[in-house]
Amino acid sequence: MESLLTQLKTLWQEATTIWLQGGGAMIAIAVIAVVMFGVGMNIHFKLERKGFLRVPERKWRRWIREPELRKGPIGRLLNEVQRARTVSECGEIFDRVRLQEVTPFSRDLLVMKICVSAAPLVGLLGTVIGMLATFGALSTGSGGAQTMDMVAGGISEALITTETGLVIALPGLFFQYQLVRKHERYKAFLAHLETVCTQSIFHQERAPSKAKLRAEAKAQLAQRIRQQLQVQTTA
Repeated sequence: MESLLTQLKTLWQEATTIWLQGGGAMIAIAVIAVVMFGVGMNIHFKLERKGFLRVPERKWRRWIREPELRKGPIGRLLNEVQRARTVSECGEIFDRVRLQEVTPFSRDLLVMKICVSAAPLVGLLGTVIGMLATFGALSTGSGGAQTMDMVAGGISEALITTETGLVIALPGLFFQYQLVRKHERYKAFLAHLETVCTQSIFHQERAPSKAKLRAEAKAQLAQRIRQQLQVQTTA
């Protein structure tokens, strides 16, 4: 245990030393990393709380027919949707759901995309600053040990910022891709749920008219039978 703590302490000291050698651009890269992964984790946990991946289709289809079985976020969503009495009301409810739940995810994903793009650019800016420091040391120095230290510091700053920007951007890019896929699956789930709920409401609207047509058909059939019986009786 003590050896592990010692190794972690040594690793932290080395990382701090390298970080400080990167110059001022490293602060901007750190802020970008915190924002990017903070927003990404927020999106991830929010999508997980929606519960659409944990409820199979056969279950929520059954919940549409049997409201007493509903539970969780999908059950609450179905409770809200089932208040609609017409197809147009159902569409309006799903429009509100998309506006309240899907739009914030799109905004956060855009912020994450900007951070992924900005990290290597800030690293490149640090590279330019480091190279300028290097050339400045070469142009003003006398060639002694002090000049060589300034050149080495400028080169370190140039390389460290580039490497750090790429190290931050690459995992962020893959993380963003996974979140975009999950976000698209959530939008597809809402679209499919809207289709099923709309069909259910449509059938409920058609049910009274079908019953009325069946009753009219039965009445007409009974009237024809009575007329035929009257004709046979007269004959």
